[in-house]
Amino acid sequence: MTGLVAAGLFAAAGLVTPTDGTQVDAAVASIAPDNVGLQPIPPLAASPPQALRVPAINLSIPLITLGLNADGTVEVPTDFAQAGWYREGPTPGEPGSAVILGHVDSYQGPAVFYHLHDLRPGDRIEVTREDGSIAEFAVTKTATYPKTQFPAEQVYANNDGSHLQLVTCGGAFDSQARSYLSNVVVYTTLIGAPDQTG
Repeated sequence: MTGLVAAGLFAAAGLVTPTDGTQVDAAVASIAPDNVGLQPIPPLAASPPQALRVPAINLSIPLITLGLNADGTVEVPTDFAQAGWYREGPTPGEPGSAVILGHVDSYQGPAVFYHLHDLRPGDRIEVTREDGSIAEFAVTKTATYPKTQFPAEQVYANNDGSHLQLVTCGGAFDSQARSYLSNVVVYTTLIGAPDQTG
């Protein structure tokens, strides 16, 4: 993603602000280890995602597609019950880092990614793709970063294998700014791709 145009992610909603791509010390940010004995598989061909299933948090939803706002920031779902795939990156299963974004809550209560921070290494994530295949990912770690230290390169531009990152907001809530001070990122790697079903 040239120039990491994702800078300002979720800024319009006051949720997430990746800035300069500064890395956060993994010992501080991570609440789970990277190495969980997973066996990644070769990446898949491109195919847009249609649905997301995360059994560990009882989540099964269709996905929308997100792009960029006029100011270069990443679009976010306008419906707090929806999550969306960032189409400027790879599709889930392709080489590189696919990213799916969703809100954690609103003034009305929990939103689509409210329980994202509960995911732990080894938890499975399934993405149904347009070609009928289901790309299966496994969580490798969950991390929380201050907004000012969001690791944009790591989240959006990791090309070592095939990954899927789920992103929402989290940490302390600034009631005056009506914004969370941190972001939660769930990192996953591709571990399975059953035969196409359609």
